[in-house]
Amino acid sequence: MKIQVVNTNGEAQEQYELPTEIFGLSANDTLVHQVYRYQVLNTLYPVAHTKDRSEVRGGGKKPWKQKGTGRARHGSTRSPIWRTGGVTFGPTSLKNFTISINKKMKRKALFMVLSSRVANDKFVLLDDFALHQMKTKNALSILNNLKLDSTKTLIIFDRKNHNIEKSFSNIPNISLIPSDSLNLIDVLKADTILTDISSVEIIKSIYSN
Repeated sequence: MKIQVVNTNGEAQEQYELPTEIFGLSANDTLVHQVYRYQVLNTLYPVAHTKDRSEVRGGGKKPWKQKGTGRARHGSTRSPIWRTGGVTFGPTSLKNFTISINKKMKRKALFMVLSSRVANDKFVLLDDFALHQMKTKNALSILNNLKLDSTKTLIIFDRKNHNIEKSFSNIPNISLIPSDSLNLIDVLKADTILTDISSVEIIKSIYSN
């Protein structure tokens, strides 16, 4: 499948052949949702934690003798029914939210989202970013030329090109991700994807295996 390549001025260049196995898949919403849920749950880290009676300090001594006082029987002041005792059924940081999913499913879901962006003309391919200086002004000029200055855009870049990361990093509505570290959620969040041929070549070499 071929896509039109443009330069940083928005001018059409030669066409480029995208790999169908990555950018030409049909959608499967169920699979995408499964992988999305996997990624969200695996980033959760429970912070809230209450101590149960085994974790609360003290309570080793019986408060009063078993019989003869006229009061209820108690074995420890750490019991949940005491004001300073442990908590029953409170939140705990020991809870594990992680789920498992296989590598093929993760990759296929990612390819489906990339394919949907290409199919809906939300995938802009540059011949080269051509950023030779770390200047936000130059980055803004590229976005203006491509009419992406007001669009939520994900830039997939070659990790070797430090100028791209530094130039685009403080522009609103722009997020960046290296071409060798793609993930489903970042791609889903973006309305448009902007990348160049060298980054697509990296994606092909890594994800086609």
